[in-house]
Amino acid sequence: MQAAATGRNGIRHQIALTAGALGVVFGDIGTSPLYALKVCFQMGHLDIGHDNVVGILSLIFWSLTLIISLKYIAFIMRADNNGEGGIMALLALALRAQYRHAWLRPVVVAIGLFGAALFFGDGMITPAISVLSAVEGLQIAAPQLQNFVIPITIAILVGLFMIQRHGTASVGKLFGPVMLVWFLTLAALGIRGILHTPTILELVNPYWALHFIAGNPVTAFVTLSAVVLTITGGEALYADMGHFGRKPIRRAWFLAVFPALMLNYAGQGALLLSDPEAIANPFYSLAPDWALLPLVVLATMAAVTASQAVITGVFSIARQAMLLGYLPRFEVRHTSAREMGQIYMPFFNWTLLATIILLVLTFRSSDNLAATYGIAVTMTMICDVLLMVVVAHKLWGWRPGLAILFVLPFLLVDLAFFAATTLKIIQGGWFPLFVGFSAFFIMATWKRGRHILGERLSAETMPLNLFINSIGAGVGQTVPGTAIFMTGSHQYVPHALLHNLKHNKIIHERNVLLTMVIRDVPFVDDAQRLSIEQVAHEFYLVTAAYGFKEQPDIPELFKLSATQGMAFDMMDTSFFMSRERIIPAGRHGMSRWREKIYVMMARNASAATDFFHIPSNRVVEMGTQVVL
Repeated sequence: MQAAATGRNGIRHQIALTAGALGVVFGDIGTSPLYALKVCFQMGHLDIGHDNVVGILSLIFWSLTLIISLKYIAFIMRADNNGEGGIMALLALALRAQYRHAWLRPVVVAIGLFGAALFFGDGMITPAISVLSAVEGLQIAAPQLQNFVIPITIAILVGLFMIQRHGTASVGKLFGPVMLVWFLTLAALGIRGILHTPTILELVNPYWALHFIAGNPVTAFVTLSAVVLTITGGEALYADMGHFGRKPIRRAWFLAVFPALMLNYAGQGALLLSDPEAIANPFYSLAPDWALLPLVVLATMAAVTASQAVITGVFSIARQAMLLGYLPRFEVRHTSAREMGQIYMPFFNWTLLATIILLVLTFRSSDNLAATYGIAVTMTMICDVLLMVVVAHKLWGWRPGLAILFVLPFLLVDLAFFAATTLKIIQGGWFPLFVGFSAFFIMATWKRGRHILGERLSAETMPLNLFINSIGAGVGQTVPGTAIFMTGSHQYVPHALLHNLKHNKIIHERNVLLTMVIRDVPFVDDAQRLSIEQVAHEFYLVTAAYGFKEQPDIPELFKLSATQGMAFDMMDTSFFMSRERIIPAGRHGMSRWREKIYVMMARNASAATDFFHIPSNRVVEMGTQVVL
């Protein structure tokens, strides 16, 4: 009986995970039928005939099969970093390898960072095009409301970003049921269209895709830039693997999402064959008149769900990059006491909203916005494949030739999509590229600036062992209490400690040099979190290890250290922090103008006391001037 109950609980848990995956993972790709097929015909300026309709649908079917089903579901999702996915997790896996040539490692880092940077551009476009395309259904249901499409879209987006600070726990419970209803509706509408022209199901035959390409090579190439809209969101399958697991995502895709998408696309195609005028909006034209307004409401809810998933993804990627040292500290608020992954980052929230509203006001329709979509997605997919070659060879032990040969078909397909999307650069494709390159530049500048600053600080201090020996000789007066000095390395003396001795002529009876280390795994067990080493004269070297998806927290760290024999009384403990006044000089491998950008970012970074949750009334800041 107990085993049966356990089995039932396990089944319920898997069903819950699968339903959750429907709501979070597939929101982006699930809203593509709102606009994708319409844009395919508009982009290629195609006549609506049997060969063109079936040919495009066949391209969509095989694109979803090759890119999503085979590349992501069957192959890339095997590369999990302790269960976590996404390009930052994949980069962390790739960086575990040893590289024979020194130049390879920075190339791998650049590929991973650029892929992550492009995700920020995707995070701006997805909410804009998803919500706008959903609200555009009002133009069909009630043409007199056409002038209200833009204001309603902006109002929904503002409301969506306003609730972010409250967390997504309560809203998230609706995601699964809403998307389940959405995919059932997609399937039902598709079947309704297919019943009028069942021959549309010929699309599963790859002959029609090849026939379309062979008969219209130039037009087919242009059309690929719109077909790519049907696979946007593929990266989300991998990125959200840690939330739901590989199996629930696979089940949701093959049992619900893939069939529903293809039924709907086929239904739209069947409708176009019987009524070419429906190309104005084939998705909404599938529905009977009485269902139009409810469908607009449901589509809007699905679009909000897709937008929420991308917004959460931007927060997650930003925090991972921040903890790995590629972005300055930003304010991070945890919105759930149970789920550490539910966070809110005010700076990114309001920056996203402002940019998305600007996009809606500038492009004004989903057709125009479609020109901006796709290029960032295809470039991210190329980055994923390149990193997978490294992981397959270095970590899985595949021979280089085998790894390259295996991923080559996927890479060629990705390159074809990328080449096609470059045709849209002038019409709007420049926007995600601009965002991607800007984010990449910011991350590279911050990383390089931190490296130069670390070198300059190390050159102006002294080795720790030499310092401890001098303390033994009687330097400074000992005062009661504990002093904690946060430092990036235990090899050198923190500047705050030197300045405390220099100006105050004192040293505390217990001194702790605390180093925070971010490992290349998503989470670190508490058993491996702390390393405490005692050195002479009441000096302790403490190393606290965190995963790249965890938030360092000093009070929680103190609770853990108490179980290992080092207790801290917060009222008897002082934190000594260095505050550097950085002067750009352009002397050490980075141009002066880039150093000025780094200085600006450093000055506007969130305070370490807030980031590490250190009580501000226990902090003493020691200033120092550093010339880069």
